[in-house]
Amino acid sequence: MVSNHDRELIRNDIHSRGAKLSAAERENILRPYLPDPSDLRRRPSQRHKKAHRRTPVRTFVKAQIHRVAYTFVHIFFGIIYRLMQSYHAVVDRICAIIYYHHRTPELIRKDVKGLKRLPEHLSVILSLRKEEDALTVLMDEIAELAAWSASAGIPVLSVYEKTGALKSCIPVLHRVIMNKMCFYYGSPTEQPMLRLFAPHHPVFEQPQQAFSRNRSSDAFLTVLLLSATDGRETFVDLTKTLAEMSQGGKLAPQDITMELVDAEISEITTQPTRPLSPTMGEHNRTSGPLRLVAKPEPDLLLVFGSFLRLDGYPPWHIRLTEMFCTGGRSCGTNTSEEAVEYHGFLRGLWHYAGAQMRFGR
Repeated sequence: MVSNHDRELIRNDIHSRGAKLSAAERENILRPYLPDPSDLRRRPSQRHKKAHRRTPVRTFVKAQIHRVAYTFVHIFFGIIYRLMQSYHAVVDRICAIIYYHHRTPELIRKDVKGLKRLPEHLSVILSLRKEEDALTVLMDEIAELAAWSASAGIPVLSVYEKTGALKSCIPVLHRVIMNKMCFYYGSPTEQPMLRLFAPHHPVFEQPQQAFSRNRSSDAFLTVLLLSATDGRETFVDLTKTLAEMSQGGKLAPQDITMELVDAEISEITTQPTRPLSPTMGEHNRTSGPLRLVAKPEPDLLLVFGSFLRLDGYPPWHIRLTEMFCTGGRSCGTNTSEEAVEYHGFLRGLWHYAGAQMRFGR
């Protein structure tokens, strides 16, 4: 124990910043309380004892065992993963050869004939690549999907592309789809009627000659274009509109229910904002505004990619939607984007036909 006298001397010296005691005096005060240096050399510290007790050989062997086990596990699962990749790649190539449409609607209808159900509304998620001709490639993929959907008997196809680049070139996309339909159906009178539109955009349909009485096909295909602005931004705009109507006395607060919000959002994203284009025939212009009856929620959502990523898809559209990622099996590619292929489209329909619809039960 340090005596009170020595403690007070040290404290006063500290307060005076070393002005009262010299170095020799401080050393003389502390010397009685310090251990003998010779005694420290004879008695090793507890830390040195523990370090001395450790066996370097045992530690080295344990580290090597861990390293070998880690390497073995990685090699084992790496081989399994590569084998699975090779297997699925071979199966996909075989399916691509066996189930090829040859641009023939009859073959596509034959491929889906045995399915117990088909989606009434099919939705796909596509992404705009970074190549120079990315928009052209994207339009061609949509045209292929439209032709496959029409041949399979699916009346509504919605395409989600996050940036919304397709909405600014709807006439061009309509022409690309119609040109693709010519490869599948031949004469325009054999082709299904095509309706192309996007939320807050007018409907774009075929010109007057497509409504000739000589048409041998009465099938319709509705293509809906969606983007990220139709998700969160649409919900924000609807919230502002309902709030302004409530403040203005046009709508009672108790009338704002989940059913009302759901109906408004569905109408915004599935109904056009204006009637038919003036390029339509006289019969259609005099029949009043067009109201498309498009099922708001898709039955099947296809993601053409190596993993399932919704990428901002409007969440209220897919509450009861069956989702299928085409890259979940054909994961042999290293890119996050996968080309739109017919066997992926067909596998999605197979998956939907065999899925159990529990609807939360």
